[in-house]
Amino acid sequence: MTLAKAFVTGTVVKAPEKRFTPNDMAIAGFTINIDQQNETLVRVVAFGQLAENIASTVAAGDMVAVEGKLQTNTFKLPNGKDKKVFEINASVIEKMGAGAPVSQAAAPSSDIVSFNQDEIAQDLIDEDEIPF
Repeated sequence: MTLAKAFVTGTVVKAPEKRFTPNDMAIAGFTINIDQQNETLVRVVAFGQLAENIASTVAAGDMVAVEGKLQTNTFKLPNGKDKKVFEINASVIEKMGAGAPVSQAAAPSSDIVSFNQDEIAQDLIDEDEIPF
């Protein structure tokens, strides 16, 4: 069940695992920690060319930004109880840091703008529009 669009950043806990569907479509899955203090883990899944790119460029310890659909999956534990897991079906994944390559789906979202951390965005603020 799809809940909403999600955009999160976090640290890759374990290197992506790449598998293939019976139709030879690549699938890469990995887990990111989005809250360093409380270890809040979110599963990320990518398909196709995005999965191929992620599997070859992302490693444990890397910081990534992920955009995609937030989904829940439910499965049974060995003790018979239901377990609900959140995961993001990624459409864009960007490796963060100096010189990091960008990996994204074939049709990137036009409403996402990436800024270099070192750039000063002074021209984005109009001093006359600040109310105080």
